[in-house]
Amino acid sequence: MAVAKLKQIPKKGPLGFAAKVGIAIVLGLSFAVIWSTLSPTSTEEEVATNRNNFEGEILEPESKIPPGRKERNKEKDAGLERIKSNTTVAVSKAEEEKLKGNGTEVEVNEEREEAREENKEEQREGENKEEQTDIKEGDAQILEETKDENENPIEEDVNSNPQGDEDDGGETDNNKKSQNKKNKKVGPLFDPSAQYHWKQCGMKSGHNYIPCWDFESDAHQRHHERSCPHTPVMCLVSLPKGYREPLPWPERESKIWYGNVVHPKLSSFAKSHSWLKMSGDHLEFPKEQSEFKGGANQYLDFIEEVVPDLEWGKNIRVVLDIGCIGASFGATLLEKSVLVVTLALANDQTDIAQVVLERGMPAILGSLGSRRLPFPSGVFDVIHCGDCNIAWHHDGGKLLLEMNRILRPGGYFISSTTHGDIETEQGMRKLLASISWLILAHKTNDESEMGIRVYQRPASNDIFTLRRSKNPPFCKEDENQDIAWYTPINTCLHRVPAAIEERGSDWPAEWPNRLFTFPDWLGDLQGRLHADQDHWKAVVEKSYLNGLGIDWSTIRNVMDMKAVYGGFAAALASQKVWVMNVVPVHAPNTLPIIFERGLFGVYHDWCEPFSTYPRSYDLLHADHLFSRLKNRCKHPIVIVVEMDRILRPGGWAIIRDKVEIVNPLESILKSLNWEIRMTYGKDKEGIIVAQKTTWRP
Repeated sequence: MAVAKLKQIPKKGPLGFAAKVGIAIVLGLSFAVIWSTLSPTSTEEEVATNRNNFEGEILEPESKIPPGRKERNKEKDAGLERIKSNTTVAVSKAEEEKLKGNGTEVEVNEEREEAREENKEEQREGENKEEQTDIKEGDAQILEETKDENENPIEEDVNSNPQGDEDDGGETDNNKKSQNKKNKKVGPLFDPSAQYHWKQCGMKSGHNYIPCWDFESDAHQRHHERSCPHTPVMCLVSLPKGYREPLPWPERESKIWYGNVVHPKLSSFAKSHSWLKMSGDHLEFPKEQSEFKGGANQYLDFIEEVVPDLEWGKNIRVVLDIGCIGASFGATLLEKSVLVVTLALANDQTDIAQVVLERGMPAILGSLGSRRLPFPSGVFDVIHCGDCNIAWHHDGGKLLLEMNRILRPGGYFISSTTHGDIETEQGMRKLLASISWLILAHKTNDESEMGIRVYQRPASNDIFTLRRSKNPPFCKEDENQDIAWYTPINTCLHRVPAAIEERGSDWPAEWPNRLFTFPDWLGDLQGRLHADQDHWKAVVEKSYLNGLGIDWSTIRNVMDMKAVYGGFAAALASQKVWVMNVVPVHAPNTLPIIFERGLFGVYHDWCEPFSTYPRSYDLLHADHLFSRLKNRCKHPIVIVVEMDRILRPGGWAIIRDKVEIVNPLESILKSLNWEIRMTYGKDKEGIIVAQKTTWRP
């Protein structure tokens, strides 16, 4: 039998060198093609990532800079050095766009300066101790009693925009980064060698410019909701021609200089309303006249008649007045020891709220839209909407649910209108039933010819069992009701605090005992509040009222730019002033305590302009505000620019902070031509007392 021979396949030898090189080249080219397809085509994302992860003093080694990027960085650094040499706030648009295009900002230059200044910091602090001018014996008391309340936060920081709203400028991420940098040594907040060159703002709104509301290209348009410029506001707002210092209180309540608030639509508005009177250079407000027919006193008496439980100035102390048709409501309640803050709506183009501030009464600019108002939950005793045309029942009752959030349990909502319709009445009744508000009064006032509605938020959760509809649903139990900075309105119903240790479970003490009576729900914090009260009482009485040279008869509108427990405002209670307590969004959430004491305030991020008109305040108080802003604001100088905008000429600023901050800050204020009335430093703590002048560049 023949056996077939299998054909033997010869074995292949190892690949030659040339073959190996060819395969490697092919694989390399394939990898390059795939990588270029999937990877970003620009270095902008890389630059943005590096900036987001930037930790302060760490500079990227030159060897790690990708090829082709060195030349761009040289050009970029040259532009930054140009800005640093002048520290100019009048950067041309061309330079600004060029720097933006390279994926950088002035903050890079500031961070580099921090690294360079590290070794000089101790030497500079030693020199600062020697710089003490205009020292008075009583002034030492201010610094000896200085306390850093920030070391004892009572709650987590107020979170800015947990929803990631695009308008917050990325400050939420900055918040997180600043927490990681607490124990890290950083450079100075302001460059002590900087020189400043200022220019006036060129916006069409001119001397009435409100950065986060006004369109820069149109003097007669406003954003529907707060929307700040993408680039920092580094210009000074002009003054009205012939600006004059406001009249002393209480004369300014009934008479103001018309030229201080001159506005294109104000003149025609005044001519059509009897409660405004043009008299020479003044705008007068006759006490017998009011935006309410029959007078404000008659209007308020009727409300108290139909709801006897309303005791103005006793159990009712803090009131929010929505919309601004005038100020007679707030002015009349002021005589009853009621504090009324006007929420001026952005769609009001007459700017009557600016007139309210000029008269020496509280007001802020805001909107009723998709976001929460900048207040904590459950703090207002009464919310009032006079001659109200707001459709509360529309959009699922979203706006009324926001009122439910900020109104105190058991608090009152008062609405009046001259024009009612069946559809609105039916919609409101259905909405009120769904949120279990009580209808206390539904009557027409014959004298004012207004239909007045008084509702009450439930004081307990028992009434919710009677709800026929489950819409709106209850909010989640773990939802933080106080978060209000760039936070969307949640269309849900907040329950009433039930436990005795919860804020809002009981009504505060009657005014004025409320100011110094600290409720049980504060627990161990009561001791801190007493200490804070004693501290500010001593500082105000021993130094602020007598030792600083301030004529307090010219002071009416006051802002505490970093309020803690309201101790500063409480210490001024005997003076004829009101205080806007501002709790920064990155600070402990103490604003509910301030309201509980019968005071009021707002949340705010000082990296952005404040929601008010130019020249709103007579005195600004900043206690360790700037030291809290280290590594938070990209351009801390904008806070000083904003102070110049909201402070009236002739107004005062009291700034207390670290000496290393106070000294360069003094130079900045001098560059603004502010008059430095006093500087003092002791044990690394310093104080500046300065007065703004009428100077404009």
